[in-house]
Amino acid sequence: FTTEQERQLSSKSYWLYNANEKVMGYGTFDPPSDIERQRRIFLQSFSNLRGKRFFLFLSRIHPKKGLDILIDAFASVVSEDPSLHLVIAGPDQLGMVKSLRSHAVELGIDDRITWAGMLTGDLKWGAFRCAELFCFPSRQENFGVVVAEALACGLPVAISEPVNISIEVANSNAGLVFNDSVVATQHALYQWLHFTKAQKSVMRE
Repeated sequence: FTTEQERQLSSKSYWLYNANEKVMGYGTFDPPSDIERQRRIFLQSFSNLRGKRFFLFLSRIHPKKGLDILIDAFASVVSEDPSLHLVIAGPDQLGMVKSLRSHAVELGIDDRITWAGMLTGDLKWGAFRCAELFCFPSRQENFGVVVAEALACGLPVAISEPVNISIEVANSNAGLVFNDSVVATQHALYQWLHFTKAQKSVMRE
């Protein structure tokens, strides 16, 4: 198993389950190391984000990913800081962006959201390097490789419990874990915004 949550779920899912269980490390490569170059490339492409602090969502845009939850929660905390922004990156495979943007307009926050489309290479790593929190309130996620990528860049995460790496994140104090609801997501974002610099630094480590 790659996560403790996966191990727990498997023991309840299979008839006559009997195994010598072991949670193993997930085999990944370190992210590219040229951090300043990645940041520069990202901000050159998204110059509107210079001087902004922003939360990052990076995944395919799909109903199960909880992007609707995130937008509603973000709308509830956006007044905390006029420089606060949300970057939404990922391929729109089902044509959801139009309705999500309309909802953001209704909430009065469309000007606080950047729809970046799919990011790859230095642009993707630059997004991780420039963001202050990775947000992923997914309704179901087998592992969440993108969460591991964020953590590998020293980026704290705010993820929902159905993301199967959530137990490891909570146990290592690498981020905030909450249930996949608007209220819980809002609370997590508010909690992050009111952390001290020292608390945020510990999470980044």
